Amino acid sequence: MSRQHKGLLFTWNRGSLKEILTDHGLASLGDSYVNFVYSLALSNRKREPEGTKVKGSILAEALRRAGLREQLPSRMSRHALADAAEALIVYAWLNDRLTLNECVRELGKTDDPVDGFTCVLVAAKERITFP
Repeated sequence: MSRQHKGLLFTWNRGSLKEILTDHGLASLGDSYVNFVYSLALSNRKREPEGTKVKGSILAEALRRAGLREQLPSRMSRHALADAAEALIVYAWLNDRLTLNECVRELGKTDDPVDGFTCVLVAAKERITFP
């Protein structure tokens, strides 16, 4: 089921992986989504509500480990790399390629958030297709 049928009045289709990774609007929305998903994973682990923010250094390193760094221009800041990770994760969710529960489950499998986000990014990268 497309997101348009779930109440959104716009589509999220992009033509390439690079276009997704460099989309500032997706990065902005992805920031909130990634923090929410990570907070849910921590809440599950601690068995009590936990709200937190994911450090950019965690997402930037996960992006590198997922083999996505080469898709981006050189000389990007750690902040820009983190934005790219957030954009890809939320794009995969918006296009029904990665569920919220899958993200929470992957992040909950390890105490190392870099490992968890690397798994999430690899899954997103593998599931997104282009015409």
